[in-house]
Amino acid sequence: MSTDSITLNAPLDMHLHLRQGKMLERVAAASAAHFAGAVIMPNLVPPVDSLDALLRYKDEVLAAIGASTFIPYMTLFFRDYSEAELQAAKPHIIGIKLYPAGVTTNSEAGTRSIDDAKPTFARMEALGIPLLVHGETSGFVLDREREFVGIYDELAREFPKLKIIMEHITTADAVAFLDTHPNVFATITVHHLLITLDDVAGGLLQPHLFCKPIAKRPEDRRALLDAALNAHPKVMFGSDSAPHPRHAKEACGCAAGVFSAPMALACLTELFDYYDALDNLQAFISGNAQRIYKLTPVAKHVTLNRQPWTVPTYLDEVTDSIDAVRLFKAADVLSWQVSSLH
Repeated sequence: MSTDSITLNAPLDMHLHLRQGKMLERVAAASAAHFAGAVIMPNLVPPVDSLDALLRYKDEVLAAIGASTFIPYMTLFFRDYSEAELQAAKPHIIGIKLYPAGVTTNSEAGTRSIDDAKPTFARMEALGIPLLVHGETSGFVLDREREFVGIYDELAREFPKLKIIMEHITTADAVAFLDTHPNVFATITVHHLLITLDDVAGGLLQPHLFCKPIAKRPEDRRALLDAALNAHPKVMFGSDSAPHPRHAKEACGCAAGVFSAPMALACLTELFDYYDALDNLQAFISGNAQRIYKLTPVAKHVTLNRQPWTVPTYLDEVTDSIDAVRLFKAADVLSWQVSSLH
């Protein structure tokens, strides 16, 4: 497909961090501008683990996006939920997000025992509530996702009607596992399609590329690219866009997260164009998610043109204060840009 313009129908971000408070107010518009909806992560402080907290957070998200045409698909933070709690929450959520305790930002209250969580998995399966998983063990950092594949296999076999979403996969092992069970799906980020561990730490350390799961080997990136570019029917775009202020990124104990929301569509369009795969971008950015989750998103068309532009360094464009949020691909020239919304 050779073209200088492409229009995407109802782009969806199936894994997004909007944070809370002032940060929510700063970053929400960047996603709401280009996407018709997004799956909103619940790892706040305290975590969103009750219906009351979820409804309050949804109201805060809607207030932060203003008049944009955008649906926040809400999630609950995994804990031991009763059947009554799940029934009450079901109309308001797209799924429940499981974080193993301590594996990423604000996950200290996460799950410590998969076996202890199984009664809740059974209730979710019976009610048709998807399970979204940050799939990493506490092992060696490059092996954590590969080691978790065994846990996915156990859950997919024991709960065959439970829809399991492997979030932000980074390994060839996870890509291969997609085809082993009908109830297993995955999201893939734009940054994991573009970078490897070499980009993070192969030369001078690049803190703004540090994320969890960490970027992996070239062969892993090739597997992710193959799945995304060929519109594998079980993968969806999920940015895992995760903003942090500079003082948290450029510091000892660097926070994990890549902030990609403002340029995600432009990056994906450039990438798919480079590999002559623009015909498959719609499926990756929306079609597969609509089918997997049975979604009917709001009407929103985003047109991108082949027109170079320079990515701003910071979200606030003119400030480099310690509270500034640095953008993914900062100061790089991208060959595609969003030109109109309708």
